[in-house]
Amino acid sequence: MDNLRRIGKYTLLRGVLIVITVAIGVYLTVIIATMGGYMDKIMASQIREQVGTILQGNEELRKLPPAELKLIIDQMVEQRMREYNLHTPWIVRSFRYLANALTLNLGMAEKVYSDSGSRQVRLILTERLPATLLLMVTANLIVFFSALFTALVLSRHYGSPLDRAVVALSPTSAAPAWFYGIFLILIFASVLRVLPYGGMVSIPPPKEPLAYALSVLKHLVLPVSAWFLAGIFSSVYYWRTFFLIYSSEDYVEMAKAKGLSSRAIERRYILRPTLPPIITSFGLMLITTWMGAIILENVFTWPGLGRLLQMAINLYDAPVIVGEVVIYAYLLGITVFLLDIAYAALDPRVKLGAGGRRPA
Repeated sequence: MDNLRRIGKYTLLRGVLIVITVAIGVYLTVIIATMGGYMDKIMASQIREQVGTILQGNEELRKLPPAELKLIIDQMVEQRMREYNLHTPWIVRSFRYLANALTLNLGMAEKVYSDSGSRQVRLILTERLPATLLLMVTANLIVFFSALFTALVLSRHYGSPLDRAVVALSPTSAAPAWFYGIFLILIFASVLRVLPYGGMVSIPPPKEPLAYALSVLKHLVLPVSAWFLAGIFSSVYYWRTFFLIYSSEDYVEMAKAKGLSSRAIERRYILRPTLPPIITSFGLMLITTWMGAIILENVFTWPGLGRLLQMAINLYDAPVIVGEVVIYAYLLGITVFLLDIAYAALDPRVKLGAGGRRPA
């Protein structure tokens, strides 16, 4: 019972701390997205400018006396301000944003529309989510598992020509994926003309499911390749160094002295103790796929969440910005919470509960 009580207390405490952290992070996002209230002044100025533009094209209104014309302008501006809730003080709306975000009541976008013409933030995000998941999950899974297995092979052949080549190429990962994307577009789309410049599917889209899938795969090649080139060498170098550190431990040398095979040593004495960091890296990698890649998606005109976030930032659309970030914050918090529990199950060195004792 003491062990169960200790585990329950630890789980509750970690859950509360994560919720508080998520709430703070979301509120900071609200402050940044709204520029601390300065965005209200920008939108009010834009509304007044739009109303003025409309009135300039109306000959009858322009003939009215200045006082009456000003009254009409003020009324139209006030109506527009109420549509965007700008008549409410910013501090009140900021906490309203926070409450809505934490309850996943993402509300209506201010300037961004979905492909179907809806302003519901949830629908806008849902429309863009499949494209981002397709691109980012595919690219990240390829990089992650390729790097992991390549690093394991290199750790067995430390100092080999291939090992030295990977070490030499690791600085190439300093360049972002969009940088490689530009060169890939120039080579394979502009010069060789074997792959499309961008987009997710050909225009007009193929009607047959197989042709549609092949078109999507063709458009997927360049952005995935750009992401792969930007991350593979640094990832291999990181995991290769990680495995080398563990392979030099005393218990590994003892296993070698006992005559265990290389496969058994890797499985029992290298991969098993490194499993928590690998799971952590894998979990956080999956979470980042929900945010997309802003510049990469813009370079390849990929209709995902990253491009949507850039659009929302350019249009000062706070609900869409907050909606994207709050989903990411929730996923990150849930992942960290689950990882804490997984550590206790996978790594005997992790302690739970009070007194530094691990439950039996």
